[in-house]
Amino acid sequence: MKTAKLNDMTKGWIVGNFEPTLYKTNDVEVAVKQYRANAYENKHYHKIATEITVVTKGTIRMNGAEYSEGDIIIMEPGETTDFYAVTDAENVVVKLPGANNDKYEV
Repeated sequence: MKTAKLNDMTKGWIVGNFEPTLYKTNDVEVAVKQYRANAYENKHYHKIATEITVVTKGTIRMNGAEYSEGDIIIMEPGETTDFYAVTDAENVVVKLPGANNDKYEV
């Protein structure tokens, strides 16, 4: 058995080919990401990975559309998005496959 604290992970990433991680693999990346209201990430895309975002708490905005608890957003390779936390928020993010250095800012 392994145990860890989410706060000890880098930006909430818990599974993938990076350190620290709970499970090292190139097959998938998984994160539980927590944001304070008004947090922002620049517009970006992935060439290889599909990124699935599940909003578990709060309200976020991606590409001008608002999403809240229970919403699921799937971004396919090549699709661009930005990210804005309208309120304090938490998301579970899954990237398939795990692809290091596959984030390209626009």
